[in-house]
Amino acid sequence: MKRGELFRVYKGNKNDPKDYRVYLIVSRQLLIDSQFPTVICAPIRTSYGNLPTQVEIGIDEGLKHDSAVYCDDLISLPKTMLTDYIGSISDARMDEINAALRIALAV
Repeated sequence: MKRGELFRVYKGNKNDPKDYRVYLIVSRQLLIDSQFPTVICAPIRTSYGNLPTQVEIGIDEGLKHDSAVYCDDLISLPKTMLTDYIGSISDARMDEINAALRIALAV
């Protein structure tokens, strides 16, 4: 499991109307490699606007549709839920994610 990987998760958020959603791991690698049981993830949605906290991704990353990473809607998920690997994003795209996270978290 690595930062920048995408996983399909069943009911990651109980308030989500969809049964399955793809999430991007955004936790630092040190935490992912530790015994800590959860990682921070950003949801992927097919409906998106032109916000600086949304980063477009799509087929190149293993998705079926053009979508966006929602950096304003982070969630902590148990590592045990991340079993259905979809793909990963490029270093260049991760740089965009990092910039969006800085905006979302005002850091």
